[in-house]
Amino acid sequence: MTNLQQLLALHYAYPLTLNKLQCLLHIIQTLDELESISASKLARIIDIKEQTAHTVKAIYKAVHQIDLVEQYEAAGIEVIVYTSDLYPKKLLQLFNPPSVLYIKGDSQLLTAPQKIACIGSREATSYSVEAFKQIIPPLVENQCVIVSGLAKGADTLAHRAAIHYGGKTIAVLGHGFQTIYPKSNEILAQHLAQYHLLLSEYPPHIGPKKHHFPMRNRIISGLSDALVVTEAALRSGTLITTELALEQGKDVFAVPGPITSIQSAGTNNLIKEGAIPIWNGYQIVQELQMFQMKN
Repeated sequence: MTNLQQLLALHYAYPLTLNKLQCLLHIIQTLDELESISASKLARIIDIKEQTAHTVKAIYKAVHQIDLVEQYEAAGIEVIVYTSDLYPKKLLQLFNPPSVLYIKGDSQLLTAPQKIACIGSREATSYSVEAFKQIIPPLVENQCVIVSGLAKGADTLAHRAAIHYGGKTIAVLGHGFQTIYPKSNEILAQHLAQYHLLLSEYPPHIGPKKHHFPMRNRIISGLSDALVVTEAALRSGTLITTELALEQGKDVFAVPGPITSIQSAGTNNLIKEGAIPIWNGYQIVQELQMFQMKN
């Protein structure tokens, strides 16, 4: 049995971030020892409840003899672990990188030199549609890959705009591939899996949970060179992603909106706090080129 099979079995039982995996391996040295340590010790090491640790050990014991790589390949899923050459090095700069990535589609999109996250409100209006008409074509023209989260609203509009204008797009999911959320995006997800890229840090059987989506957001911003927000209310999950991008030293671009629009209150406030106001994609391209020249 290979270390990869052991790692995938553990990840199947409990999808550890790289930080927690390294804490575990610092104590037990190798996953060969996982079955022999007590549940209470495992719980202390990776900071979970003891009952959860019992469950993790039981699931690990049940699946670690199964060739998960073969099963995933049969389902069209490629596995990228943190030691792989394909693993995006930018993600290793996160505070809590994923230890394993699961992908469907064109893995070469991960190595694209420019990736731009395009996000916004799940209640996005026609204003986001018009904004993406101005923003996406110049990005596609300059071979930028569009990254978003397959959520309803702005995410869906961003993926569809990238496809419509002949570009490439990556969708980062907050769940495994056996479920698509929202269900209304199943056909879009199938298209992305065939011609673009779906990516998740969760094994295929893991369904969507509320706390998964903030975790997903760190990958969206982590993969990207810059972040574009079209619309966002003042209290919005979108703003969590912008905070993560700023912490990671990424440029944040915001589309200014009508002062009467609830969905532009967050973007207007971002501009007040220092985000770069934009109204077309060429501004983003120019900013990135200036940044590259400085470095």
